Amino acid sequence: MLNFLIKFSLTQRLFVCIFVVITLLVGAKSWLSIPIDAFPEISPTQVKIVLKLPGMNALEIESQVTRVIETELLGIPSQEMLRSTTKYAITDITIDFEEGTDIYWARQQVNERLVNILPSLPSNISGGMAPMSTPLSEVFMFTVENPTLSLTQRRELLDWHIRPLLRTVSGVADVNSLGGYVKAYEITPDILLMQQYNISFNELETAITATNQNGGVGRLVKGNDTLILRTEGKFENIDSLKNAVIKTTNNKVIKLHNIATVSIGSLTRYGGVSKNGEEAVQGLIIALKNSNTAKVVENVKSKLQTIEASLPTGTKINVFYDRSNLINTAINTITNALSQAVILVIVLLAIFLGDIRSSLVVALSLPMSALMTFILMKEFDLSANLMSLGGLVIAIGMLVDSSVVIVENIVNRLSSNQHLPRLHVIYRACKEVATPVFSGTIIIIIVFSPLLMLSGLEGKLFTPVALTIVFAMLSALLLSLTIIPILASLLLKNEPVKQPKIVTLLQHFYSKTLRKTINKPAAILVLSVSTFIISIILFQGLGKSFMPVLDEGDIIVQLEKSPSISLSSSVDIDEQIEKTLLKSTPEIIQIVARTGSDELGLDPMGLNETDVFMELAPKSTWRFNTKSELIEDIRNTLTNYPGMNIGFTQPIQMRVSEMLTGGTGDISIKVFGNDIAILTSLAEEISGLANKIQGASDVQMALIEGGKYVNIKLIPEVASQFGLSTQALSHYLKYQLEGLQISSLLDGNHAIPIVFNRAKETSSTADEISSIHALKQKLILMPSNVLLPLEQVANISMKNGPLLIEREKGNRFSSVSANVVNRDVVSFVDELNMKIQNEITLPSGYTLTFGGEFESQQRATKNLLLLIPIALILIFIILFTTFNSLSKSSLIIANIPFALMGGVIALYVSNEYLSVPASVGFIALLGIAVLNGIVMISYFEQTKQFAESLHNRIIDGAKRRLRPVLMTATTAMFGLLPLVFATGPGAEIQKPLAIVVIGGLITSTVTTLYLLPLFYCWLEKRNA
Repeated sequence: MLNFLIKFSLTQRLFVCIFVVITLLVGAKSWLSIPIDAFPEISPTQVKIVLKLPGMNALEIESQVTRVIETELLGIPSQEMLRSTTKYAITDITIDFEEGTDIYWARQQVNERLVNILPSLPSNISGGMAPMSTPLSEVFMFTVENPTLSLTQRRELLDWHIRPLLRTVSGVADVNSLGGYVKAYEITPDILLMQQYNISFNELETAITATNQNGGVGRLVKGNDTLILRTEGKFENIDSLKNAVIKTTNNKVIKLHNIATVSIGSLTRYGGVSKNGEEAVQGLIIALKNSNTAKVVENVKSKLQTIEASLPTGTKINVFYDRSNLINTAINTITNALSQAVILVIVLLAIFLGDIRSSLVVALSLPMSALMTFILMKEFDLSANLMSLGGLVIAIGMLVDSSVVIVENIVNRLSSNQHLPRLHVIYRACKEVATPVFSGTIIIIIVFSPLLMLSGLEGKLFTPVALTIVFAMLSALLLSLTIIPILASLLLKNEPVKQPKIVTLLQHFYSKTLRKTINKPAAILVLSVSTFIISIILFQGLGKSFMPVLDEGDIIVQLEKSPSISLSSSVDIDEQIEKTLLKSTPEIIQIVARTGSDELGLDPMGLNETDVFMELAPKSTWRFNTKSELIEDIRNTLTNYPGMNIGFTQPIQMRVSEMLTGGTGDISIKVFGNDIAILTSLAEEISGLANKIQGASDVQMALIEGGKYVNIKLIPEVASQFGLSTQALSHYLKYQLEGLQISSLLDGNHAIPIVFNRAKETSSTADEISSIHALKQKLILMPSNVLLPLEQVANISMKNGPLLIEREKGNRFSSVSANVVNRDVVSFVDELNMKIQNEITLPSGYTLTFGGEFESQQRATKNLLLLIPIALILIFIILFTTFNSLSKSSLIIANIPFALMGGVIALYVSNEYLSVPASVGFIALLGIAVLNGIVMISYFEQTKQFAESLHNRIIDGAKRRLRPVLMTATTAMFGLLPLVFATGPGAEIQKPLAIVVIGGLITSTVTTLYLLPLFYCWLEKRNA
């Protein structure tokens, strides 16, 4: 097959050239149309349900809603995880499905069960399935600025004008509105007047909703015409609402304005936004799952330019988070590294080959391989991101190997040919090395195949790396057997090519040192064994982590305040912090803080929880050398605000942590059980232990308890006397305390809510219920039209209760999260786990698990330890079929440990952790070490026919193979060198990989050049 491919290409050169050109054009088009993002799609197939229940506490929502829905959802097939968070007035239920599950099928399954269960849920429930997005779908955030408009007007502008237009943009799943006030018509009844006219709240609500109706009646035939009949009662404006007839008593018409005040107000707020010390209105773009993030953001920005021109004078759209900035910077980091790598590889080719023509032929394989790779990336739905393009950078040094072997052999054969036709010589030259070239490529593919079998987050991150390498290597192989022979036939000459002087000098030095090594091997053996032992010792001291942290540029500070704090007080603190930080930290350009729940309920934080987004100035203007120093400075400033838990993260990092564990932080410790008090106590103990461990930072315990419940229990005898039920009292108090939406009024195309506001008490000393005493004195209008203070019909008591209830697979849990600084995650978890086992006794029925980055690291390590040996066995089989010798195959495999030791030493010296990217570097070393061994041993085997002494044959063969061995090693090393020195976002992820490969190639090359010939010599002597 390989010989046919070469023969066909050389006999049909025009056809092949045209086909390749067309393929390259398709590749260029594919590159322009490939989705661009910072990361691959790492989110699971996920469906989220968000339900709102105004006025209900976490315990009641859990028992009446969350548990009921979870029981129904647990039966859905292909389900991987069911997680819920229940807080005051909201429950957020997330279902993760197995990889490969169709998102539309998953949403259909959830929707069917949700529809079935809705009739059994409380009547005041609202919400449903969230938009079809992912945890990483928050791609663009902005505030609406206009100093002449109120917060209500700015919110109207966002909700009624900006949001609808942005939702039409392709790839936008929804637009979340946050902050400001949602306009509403408030009805504030006067209880004394209601008593006077004997009107209950139910009657008032029924009268308003029944009046505010338009209805279809039917048709009426009038002669030859048909008239369409309708009833009309909808309120047209606030005046028509005021004049709504509530009741007629003794021929007196009672209108709404007779018993209540009607005014323009706002809905009850569950969250707020502040910017640079003042309240603000924020819009948040949520991208569709699997959309092209860069394109979505580009379209949104283009649409916003059009929208901004139509806004009231002085209105500006202020962008404070733009995912495309990170995408562009990260992609530029990788593409710059890729460009530099290509240049370095081409320079090395020119140095080693010593001929511009042959160097050009080989160099052309690089862009052609890349373009063909883009076609395959497009077909396999791979986006251009840090990982996939990083795979191309990893492969860049190996892409030329096939072409180098082909071209070098062609040059040698052409220079020695005297009689045969040129194409015949080229065909024979290609045919001679086609099988080893093919075997070498297959070995590289096998080496990276374990990455294709990783699961979880690590699988989604590194599968694109492996696929890109496989695509690139296959493209390079195909080109080396087709277009490269054609280019060689067109560009290369028959005359001998003079060997570069540097190669001659290296060969001279190498042959002398190799002869000494073979004659007196003790020194290099002692050095090799010593280095190997040292590397084993160093390996034990390497820290272990999952992934280096990507510097996203911006910072998020997560604040957790007193659990009983009000929204207004929480926002006030945010504003004070913003002013302080802007004054003390010039590195911060602007700050936008988000407190409480958002409009769509996708991020249901409590009123005491705040995410503070900080947009930073360029690093060149900073007073600090690193971001860590800046974070410490901000942390020190925030110590002036005691009583808060503080955590530092980044936009994507925060959402990935929440996706993995439901919380934030590098690690998450979950304690499962049933009793909330016990869960809280255990979480407090674990939090205390974590704080004492070196490296712990931002230790936070999810506040379960801390809520202050006011229990109102009817006195049965009194309630019975006046006909008052618990349900009626609950509904009554909701009218007055929470504010209840009962209808809406159309203003153009916009529906403005009509709500009952807190009832006005003409005899009360205050309008606000600010204490338990005031609550006890609250007048209750009985069904019998009697007014009594609440304390006369009910017992009122205070009790602590849960603010938050988290559940996973139907079980309650408490959680503690922490970031780990200046230390590796694995050793931190090991120490914490040991302390927990020694100092905390879990009650019967309670279990503990570690999650987050640690869980991903452990799973990746376990899978790689299983898969890499399988890959090595496959490589060994290929070697055995190639050499038909167990001993020589083992000799090549023995090169691997010496390659790995260089990687270990390089990691240790560079102070990098053993992360998954570093592990990928070790995987790459397996293939390169084996390839170099094949190059050397195969040539030794070919020279057996020459009647030379064994030493001379080995030294001469090794000398002749010096150039290809050095070319393979140096092109791979220099191809990765730009990643070691790159400083932009994204370089952090690829740097450990590059360090491992470069370090390993140094020791692997030394082993191949010195130890391998020595061991081969011993083996041949033994077999003689």
